[in-house]
Amino acid sequence: MEDFTANAQILRNTISMKNLVLALFILATASCSTAQMTYSSKNKKAIALYEQGRDEPGKSVDPITRGPNYAGGIALLEKALKIDPTFWEAHMVEAEMYELTNQPYKAIEQYRKALAINPNHSPSGGTYYYLGTLEYAVGEYENAKKNLTTYTQSKGAHPDNLANAKQIIIDCDYAIEAMKNPNQFKPINLGPGVNTKDSEYFPTITVDGKTLLFTRRIEDKRVPIYGEQEDFYVSNLSTFNTWETAISMPKNINTLNNEGAPTIGPDGRSLIFVACTDESGSYGDNRKGKGSCDLFYTKRLGAQWLDPVNLPGAINTPSWETQPSLSADGKTLYFIRKVMARGGRPDSDIYTATQKEDGSWDVPVRLPNTINTPYMEESVLIHPDGKTLYFSSQGHRGMGGLDIFVSRMNEKGEWGIPENLGYPINTSADENSLLVSADGEIAFFASDREGGFGKLDLYYFIMPEKFRPIKTVYFDGLVFDALTKKTIPGKFSLVNIKTGKEVIKSEADQVNGSFTVSLPINEEYALSVSYPGYTFFSQNFNMTVADNQESFHMDVPMVPITDISNINPLKNVFFDLDKAILRPESFLELNKLRDLLKANPTMKIEIGGHTDTRGDAAKNMQLSDARAKSVKEYLIAQGIEASRLSSKGFGATKPIITDDVINKMATEKEKEKAHQENRRTEYKIVK
Repeated sequence: MEDFTANAQILRNTISMKNLVLALFILATASCSTAQMTYSSKNKKAIALYEQGRDEPGKSVDPITRGPNYAGGIALLEKALKIDPTFWEAHMVEAEMYELTNQPYKAIEQYRKALAINPNHSPSGGTYYYLGTLEYAVGEYENAKKNLTTYTQSKGAHPDNLANAKQIIIDCDYAIEAMKNPNQFKPINLGPGVNTKDSEYFPTITVDGKTLLFTRRIEDKRVPIYGEQEDFYVSNLSTFNTWETAISMPKNINTLNNEGAPTIGPDGRSLIFVACTDESGSYGDNRKGKGSCDLFYTKRLGAQWLDPVNLPGAINTPSWETQPSLSADGKTLYFIRKVMARGGRPDSDIYTATQKEDGSWDVPVRLPNTINTPYMEESVLIHPDGKTLYFSSQGHRGMGGLDIFVSRMNEKGEWGIPENLGYPINTSADENSLLVSADGEIAFFASDREGGFGKLDLYYFIMPEKFRPIKTVYFDGLVFDALTKKTIPGKFSLVNIKTGKEVIKSEADQVNGSFTVSLPINEEYALSVSYPGYTFFSQNFNMTVADNQESFHMDVPMVPITDISNINPLKNVFFDLDKAILRPESFLELNKLRDLLKANPTMKIEIGGHTDTRGDAAKNMQLSDARAKSVKEYLIAQGIEASRLSSKGFGATKPIITDDVINKMATEKEKEKAHQENRRTEYKIVK
């Protein structure tokens, strides 16, 4: 259709999108450039109706859409075709108008009629291209492949369209095979507690899987022009495993403007979301931004959410930032940035940014072309495992529209080639808003499929095994005073013992002393908790859980520094076998002991080393003494006066678990764990 000039010059920006403004301009001026044209029809009345219909969108406004009056144009073109059904130009322009008004099946019908009348009217084969792209968009892959193959064999095909056609043919081959080998997919509606006659989408969930936060688009007569807005709603999972009736978030979060696409932080107490301006460019009371849509941050103290603030740092720009996803450690943010690409085509890519020590966010980095394409990427989700990325894309091989993909990070920190989640999770329509549970077994998404409660509803399905992330479970704790039992908002960190990397750094709730995080299974972790006026708590544990286990709990009793009778274990100080050299993963814990001593400059401590009861007693005494001295020397190197430190080795003379108890244990695993308890480093406050 490249040679079909003024009679149907509707600008095509992408396979499925049209530039309505430019289309309106071309249609409005078409009559000027076609005054001397020769039409395929010779019927003057049909020609007159055709020209009126072609120009109608540029002359009047549709009373319903308030846009160009394509409906009026289509009605006039229908009258022309009723007089002369072989009027080729009328079929073509009507197809264009149906396409511009998102009526692809009617557009396909008109293109097919035009080809039936004269398959060779367009020497460049443009009609085959436009028909094929529409057939691909609605999932008619065999027909699309056939017509686009014809187009690629045409002389004079436009280079850009030719490249598109070849790519779509590849996608059609993929889609045809995918439909022959469908994944198991049985979506289940979340029910009336969540879904309504309105649209619900963009869900996020706490790591314990018990609180769902999502966007709902509601009617609101207070909103000028559109009469509707986006707000956040929250639903909790009942004891009957059903979602309770969702309630609106407080008014300092939900405003008359649009709020959407939330992501809940790993602690369940922080929230990042997108907020947009109104028609005047205002974000509303107490909010300031940089662009038309920015990312905002809020935090919950007890039951109260603080007023949101524009996300500090370099993430927000005059462009459009949206759809954030926060990593399990709360230190890395993935999000979508939307811009206008060359030629006025909208484009969006996935970016990532890291949080700095002061809480602000560093300059974002665009993910590599392994992930991002020249087309649209949306709905990014970083799973709590930190190594599995889900997102929607138009640019990777798929079924058409936006498909959902998964990419996995390798040991070098590089993202792998994205894998399509396949049919019928993906279809020819747009798929997005994917949310995957912490254990990877359940996925949530939004759909307007039949049988729902209204427009878009939220559903869940069992994620196919091959697309699942590394399983994570939620680890929760309660920090409290060991003597009074009063809760404490202690600061805590979790370190992966194998890698030595700090994976979580946060603080317990200021009101109730609780914390919740998500951790990948089959890893060993070191937990350290501190708070002014208390010795720090340390513990290590192996996150090996049963297949059906969803959580791991630990109480954190904090001992006041005034309790000098207490012996404090250094659970996360490690040595190599039969050696007194500190392993690097010990430094984080010893630095906390250093900080405790610096915060209390009159405090003196004794460091004690212990071994298990196996082996030569003299060697055990020597080894335990050397290990205690290693800790002392490290603290001296960190600036602690030697006069405040003493060390002593106790060998196997003070076991926590005696040999009599160990010998009665049923398994070797239990016995080894008991010996491990006896091998320890401790300190006690002596002044």
